[in-house]
Amino acid sequence: MEMADALHQRGLSVTLLEMADRVMPSFDRQMGALLQTLLEEKGVCVKTGIKITGIEQKPSGLTLNAGKETLAESDFILIAAGARPSAELAAKARILLGKTGAICVNEKMETSVKDIYAAGDCAETYHRVIRKYLYMPLGTTAHKQGRIAGENAAGGISIFKGVVGTQSVKIFDRVAARTGFRDEEAIEYGFDPLTTDVETPDHKAYYPGATRIHIRLTGDRKTGRLLGAQMVGRHLAEVSKRIDIIAAALFSGLKVADLLDLDLSYTPPLSSPWDPVQMAAMSWLTQNK
Repeated sequence: MEMADALHQRGLSVTLLEMADRVMPSFDRQMGALLQTLLEEKGVCVKTGIKITGIEQKPSGLTLNAGKETLAESDFILIAAGARPSAELAAKARILLGKTGAICVNEKMETSVKDIYAAGDCAETYHRVIRKYLYMPLGTTAHKQGRIAGENAAGGISIFKGVVGTQSVKIFDRVAARTGFRDEEAIEYGFDPLTTDVETPDHKAYYPGATRIHIRLTGDRKTGRLLGAQMVGRHLAEVSKRIDIIAAALFSGLKVADLLDLDLSYTPPLSSPWDPVQMAAMSWLTQNK
């Protein structure tokens, strides 16, 4: 997404091919649709459900193929194929690997071999919501794990307290952010999720410059526990900082109703007496009656 933005800003004609049925498949279809519309409005050609089977060098340029079909010709191609843990060295050292293929670690970032620590994209990470180890390669996670591993390797006693999967990305003049679980993920881990939609101004509408934030909030129907959120809004609408509110609540194990009690800041140029996060919580509670 960021490269489609950057290359377009350089004046290049950009085609985005996505193997999934929507752009940004880590978000719900509704959010993916918002981002695809944005890309197309900016002039990026978007094609979803495309599985590339080959790249050929021809006199006219590089050609992308999907089966027998020629999809596009291009001067150059950028491939973003996700991330896998690089744990071959650990395996050769007989260090235990998890089902994810990443290195198993404990809360001190210790591996199964004494005095050997692992951190970052090669290691599993503890998820606070489900209290299990997953593979979740994020830069913020790597920094935190690296600090813990370094302190403990030097003789300290530090604990990695886990993550909730918080991330954000700027695409043109929009920001997309998420934390916790979506419906499909929540169901996989045994929850009974309800996700609600809210679209609300980022600050008081009477103050100039207000723009709308689209929020999808997910909670557990039975317990009222907060499970996650997704947001899309304009750059400078504090989207990433608002997802951080949800992340902090998830980290603390709060319920959706607890969001209403948070003492959040308010001034008309920046928010409302009920912040958009709290409006989303109120909508969820109303629909979960």
